[in-house]
Amino acid sequence: MATGVAAVWVPVTDMGRAVAFYRDTLGLEVTSESDDWSEIDANGLRIGLNGRESAGPAQDGGAVVSFQPDGSIEDEVAGLKERGADIQGEISEHPWGKIIPFKDSEGNDLQLYAPPAS
Repeated sequence: MATGVAAVWVPVTDMGRAVAFYRDTLGLEVTSESDDWSEIDANGLRIGLNGRESAGPAQDGGAVVSFQPDGSIEDEVAGLKERGADIQGEISEHPWGKIIPFKDSEGNDLQLYAPPAS
C-alpha cells in the first residue's frame, strides 16, 4: 500500500529552459541540476524534471501539478503573467476552491489552487 507521494516526475525537452521556469517564474528552489535530471523543492514535494529521450511534442492528457499561491490567487496570477507564464483562461471558482490552469515552459499542465476561504 502507498504511504504518500515520493516525487512527481515532469517530462521536459529543454532542461535549462525548464529549470529557469520552475526557479524564476514559479520561484521554487532547484536542489539539483543536470542535463537529463533536475530536482525542484515545491514546499517539501520533490518535482523531478526528467529529460525526454526524444524532442517530440508532449501528448495531451496525464497528470496536472497544482501549486499553492503565495498570497492571494489573484496576486499570484498577476505575478505569473508579468513573468511570462502561459496562463490558460481565467480563475474559476468552485465550492471546493479556486483554480487557474497554466502551462510550464515544456507544455506540461499546471494550475494554481486556493482552497475556499473559511
